[in-house]
Amino acid sequence: MTRSNVSDPRDFARRIRAHALRMVHAAKASHIGGCLSMADILAVLYTRVLRVDPSRPRWADRDRFVLSKGHATAILYASLAESGFFPPGDLKNYCTEGSILTGHVSHAVPGVEVSTGSLGHGLPIAVGMAMAARAAGAGARVFCLLSDGECDEGSNWEAILFAPHHRLDNLVAIVDFNKIQSFGSVEEVLNLEPFADKWRAFGWHVCEVDGHDVGALERALETVPQMAGRPTVIIAQTVKGKGVSFMENSLTWHYRSPSDQELVAALAEVRG
Repeated sequence: MTRSNVSDPRDFARRIRAHALRMVHAAKASHIGGCLSMADILAVLYTRVLRVDPSRPRWADRDRFVLSKGHATAILYASLAESGFFPPGDLKNYCTEGSILTGHVSHAVPGVEVSTGSLGHGLPIAVGMAMAARAAGAGARVFCLLSDGECDEGSNWEAILFAPHHRLDNLVAIVDFNKIQSFGSVEEVLNLEPFADKWRAFGWHVCEVDGHDVGALERALETVPQMAGRPTVIIAQTVKGKGVSFMENSLTWHYRSPSDQELVAALAEVRG
């Protein structure tokens, strides 16, 4: 089992934020706000939690990670590169013609379990992975990262009902609760509250944490199962665009890419 060469999750988060900003700028792509909100979650997963081996991406006993919010692909690719699955220099090919580093998550990329992008698919797939691991007697754990807006999808609630029924305590869902989705605030588009209570009512063990507190994230994620016989959901309270002051809590950065001047300013902030 191999961890990232960057052992400090805070440093890892700074690096992947900077990569994602450069990638989205160069490609004139979008979704940088949702990339930045989940950077600290990915940093903890890839430096502290996931049992993976970049030299053996298909190692049978590896933990599985599914990024259900597949539009936030830039920062996942950055995490995989920083973890050693492929050279960071390859990130310059993001969204270029013929590149495997496509604008939504592609399973052609080393370290990616499944292609995603159509919202509401990742958690059902992760449930299937957890169930298969349980049936095989394998020790693999399955982690699935969703967006909050994605929880509008009925397919997720079918999976949320299914997982506790089958006692899938090797499954962890993580919700990047940044409170902004593509066309407005989550509260305005389709209010999810009382969100944590809904998961509890469906039979999940629920943890609510500050999604930018790496210590709290590590404590919430390091022990699986947290409760025998029950899947766990981590509701991570995050800020869209976290780390770049002029992007924080702004719907604009769901679709916009930074200009040359904005990139310089953003990189200065995330590097500290």
